[in-house]
This record gives sequence, C-alpha cells and structure tokens, in this order.
Amino acid sequence: MKKLTGKILLTAATILGASTALSAETFKFAFQGDAQGLDPHGLNETFTLGFLGNVYEGLSRYDGNQNLKPALAESWEVKTPTTWLVKLRQGVKFHNGNTFNADDVIFSWKRGLTEGSDQKVRASLIQDIKKIDDYTIELITPAPSPVLMQEMVFYYILDKEWAEANNATKAANVKNLNDAGYANLNANGTGPYKIASRQAGVKTVFVRNADYWGESNAKIDKIEFTPIKEAATRVAALISGQVDMVYPVPVQDWQKLGDSKGVSALTGPEARTIFLGMDQWRDELVNSNVKGKNPFKDIRVREAFARAINLDAIKKKIMRGSSTPSGLMVAPQINGYSAKLNNPYAYDPAKSKALLAEAGYPKGFELQMDCPNNRYVNDEKICQAVVGFMAKVGVKVNLLAQPKSKYFAKVATQNNNDTSFYLLGWTPGSIDSHNVYQNLLSCQNTEKKRGLFNYGRFCNSRVDEITGLIGSETDAAKRQALIDEGFSIVQKEVGYLPLHQQPLSWGVSDKVTVVQRADNVFDFRSIKFNQ
Repeated sequence: MKKLTGKILLTAATILGASTALSAETFKFAFQGDAQGLDPHGLNETFTLGFLGNVYEGLSRYDGNQNLKPALAESWEVKTPTTWLVKLRQGVKFHNGNTFNADDVIFSWKRGLTEGSDQKVRASLIQDIKKIDDYTIELITPAPSPVLMQEMVFYYILDKEWAEANNATKAANVKNLNDAGYANLNANGTGPYKIASRQAGVKTVFVRNADYWGESNAKIDKIEFTPIKEAATRVAALISGQVDMVYPVPVQDWQKLGDSKGVSALTGPEARTIFLGMDQWRDELVNSNVKGKNPFKDIRVREAFARAINLDAIKKKIMRGSSTPSGLMVAPQINGYSAKLNNPYAYDPAKSKALLAEAGYPKGFELQMDCPNNRYVNDEKICQAVVGFMAKVGVKVNLLAQPKSKYFAKVATQNNNDTSFYLLGWTPGSIDSHNVYQNLLSCQNTEKKRGLFNYGRFCNSRVDEITGLIGSETDAAKRQALIDEGFSIVQKEVGYLPLHQQPLSWGVSDKVTVVQRADNVFDFRSIKFNQ
C-alpha cells in the first residue's frame, strides 16, 4: 500500500482536531460541504435535507430501500380523489418538550409557502388543511395527487409555538442564508437526533434523542460531522482513522481505499441526474459578449452546445467509467423512466460548428457558466471539461465555480436566476417523474409554485400541460404515455442538456456498517459499529 504523505495527514489532523480512539458511542463523518443551514424550509437540496432529516421529520419517511413508511402521520387514506384523511401520531414531543399536534402541521405547511421558502413546490401540492381534531387532519389537494405522501417525506414539521416565540414564522431565504433568522441557526425537531452544537463550516455535533417516540434503532450516542472540501484530505482522514465515513470519494480513489487496511469504498448507482441548463428567457444573456439578444432562444444554439459535449469522454476521463451518460432528466430508478427514450445527444463538434454558423455565430461567442465546487461528484472538473469542449467549437466559457452556499444564492429563483449557463443535479424526492416535471420542466410560475428550480426557464405549453396531467393521472399506462410524450418534447426542443447519473461514492471504515440509499441520503439510524 502506498503511504500517505505527512502533509496530507497533517492537514486532516488540523481540520478534525486530535484523534481519539473510536468508541461505540461516537461516530465521525465528513462531507465535501456543509449543510446550507438548519431551517428545513430554507433549501431544497439533498444533502441539507438528508442532514436535517435526522433531526426533523415529515408525515412520512423512507426506509433504507426507499420504501414509504409512516412517520409523524400514523396512517393515511384517500377519501376522495382530492381529499386525504391523515391520522397523526400521538405522544410525540419536540426536542424542547413541546407536544406535536395538528397545529404544527398546518403551521409548517403555511410556512413553506412564505416568500423565502425553497419548499414552495411541495407545499403547493396541498390546497388546504382542515383540522378535524388535534390528531386528525384532511389534506385537500387542487387535483388528484398519487405521489403526495412520497413528497411529504422531505417536508419537515416545525414546532409552531417555538417558531412563533423566536420570530421564525417565515422560512429562511437561500438568497442570504447567513442572515436568515433563528431557525437557520437553531433546531427543534421530533427526530431521533438533536443538534448539541454547531459551528457552521467547521463542525456539527448530534446527540441521540433518548425520548424519541419510535423504535428508532439509533445505537450511536454521539455523531460528529465535519465538512472537508478537499477530496485528498477527506480520503486521508478516513484512512488514518480520523473519521469513520466520508463522501463523496473521487472515483479515482476507489482503488486506494481497496488497497488500504481497514477501509473500503461503498458504491452503487445513484438516482440523481447531473445536467446543464441554459437561460432561455432573458432578451440578453448576463455576462456575455452578445448584446441585444439571447443566443439560447435559438434551438440551433442549444443543439450546438449539446453536440459539442463529449459525454463518453467525461465518463472515461473524469468519472473513471463510473457514470452513466444520460439522454433523460431522470435515472433508471425513477418511476416513469423509459429506456427507449434514453438517447444522449450524439457528440458531433463539426455539426456543432455548423449549427452555430447557421444561427449567426460563425466565430462563436462568450458567456459565463455557474458551477458548484463542493456539491456533486467531480462537479468543478465536469464544468472545466465543458469549458474545454465548448472552446473547440469557438465558444468561450468563463467558469465561475463556487461553494454551494454562494452558488445557490446566485442562481436560485429567489435571486431571479442570475445565470446564463449552469450545472445542477436533481434527485426527485418522490422517486417519481412528476417531481422533475413540477420542479424543472414546467414553465416557471411563482404564483402556481411550479418550475421554481427551472433556473433557465425552459417553457413549452404542452410540457406544462403534461405536468398537471401526470400529477393527477392514476391509470399507469396513460400516465406513462404522458411522461414519455413530455420527455420527448424536452429532448426535441433541447430544453436541457442531461450529462449523466453520477455514482454513489462513499468511503467507510471496516469498523462500521451503514446503509447507502439510492437518493444519497444518510440516515443516522442505519449506523452500527461492528463487533
């Protein structure tokens, strides 16, 4: 085994502090970035929601195999196509001792509709909530919603009294989460873990909730999380025993872990699609040398970008063969995926140049690209590769790669989608295609709470219509036909540029066992120390 350099080990030790022997009571892990904040309605981002899902809970939850289970709702049934009768769980306490009841659910639903919320799309799936008694409610939907309870998994419930007492009745705004209020700095959920301390960007300490309402299976008394941006430092920290788990691990380091004693790579297919989006709504791109018009409004330009990017090269050189090039905005694990439509745009730089010339840009043009550098597997390297591919067809791309906190604050709808060209990843929380239609493919409509993550504002009236239809269609065959039709339109219109499904890529100590979910959410209840 190749020895680690003293420099890397020193860096890991400096970040994590003095190492102590592992115990059955403390589990340590690291991710490439921090949670965006503690407000569960502040950012609809998988790591942040997964992080907070150990502290807060929704009406429903997923087990390790993505099976839907009851959580704060004990049971539910569809009384009419648009009415769900929900029995809430009794005997549940928030971490501060307050009692959970229907008022908290109603309050949390309304809070998710406030201006700063990044959970408006999920909240808008409910038209009204009627309180029958303290532990019985009716969820009224604007149309039949077959995946409503799947969507409620990541819609977390806050304590109404606590929020009102601390002036936290409105959701934190991703535009400026550093000044987003009490609930972004403090947590009070009903989940199996409490946050004992937090220093943003440095360390968060969780402790087991001894008064948790259910059989949580939580065996670990204390969990320490440390964000470590540099991949080499994360891997070194794992190998040296500083931490018990890290993610993501660069795919090129899988072999290193395999050759190292006491650690291994934990990998698998992820239900996340990485894609590129393009501004298709402004009359003039921001940060571009093209003045007075928007090249991306021309389908020839969008197709030129699609033909310029070599997905196989990204797979081979950057993802080391571990990614799956995609022609769809959903992964194979997602309900509604159709293998027959999964045809990536063919790499053809000659055709790309011809299309640009035909569109009036024979010498290309210049624009800026936004990219996170601590969110997805090899995100910045992928963006750098895109810059290189575009240069070969005459398009100069100026890359702005930033930590996800700054990236999302810039490109989000709350900041008027300040981007011309961007990279994003999406795992539908419901594991259903409707989530992708509702969030990414439908025309952006802030009043209807649709398309709020459609940062480039692709808009097609038929796709918009299909979004509503598949949201309420209960006949499986008819629903699949609609899903296929919509995806075909998006492909034909080159509304987005799908790149690939990235791999799940964790590094784990042999001393522990964890469950790796397809949505890349880390549930602390799955942690076990091996005897």
